[in-house]
Amino acid sequence: MKFPIAVTLAGALLGGCASMSSSPTPAMASEGVLVGPNRMTLYTFDRDVAGSGKSVCNGPCATNWPPLMASGGDKDGGDYTVITRDDGQKQWALRGKPLYYWAKDTKPGDKTGDGFNNVWRVARP
Repeated sequence: MKFPIAVTLAGALLGGCASMSSSPTPAMASEGVLVGPNRMTLYTFDRDVAGSGKSVCNGPCATNWPPLMASGGDKDGGDYTVITRDDGQKQWALRGKPLYYWAKDTKPGDKTGDGFNNVWRVARP
């Protein structure tokens, strides 16, 4: 009788480890737009070329539009990819478009950057 309990326990432990190894989704849908783990609205920049693996928003631009950063262990999954920024840091992209926050959004639900300079758009699922 000890053997079935050990097999069940081992299966449960291995199943838990398998679910931990996959990267979590970096964003989620809320009220029709994508939000980051902090529940703040995410944006895309029209001047970024989808699929290029690059962000053209660097320096002062990235101060106003902070990138949705990825960690070194994050991996591509589904529509999400990890790109390398000019400074070597990692950033999440959706369908090849890098994702950003807007520094002037102050609380979850704010979308004040949508349409800014006619080149910034809320990211949609």
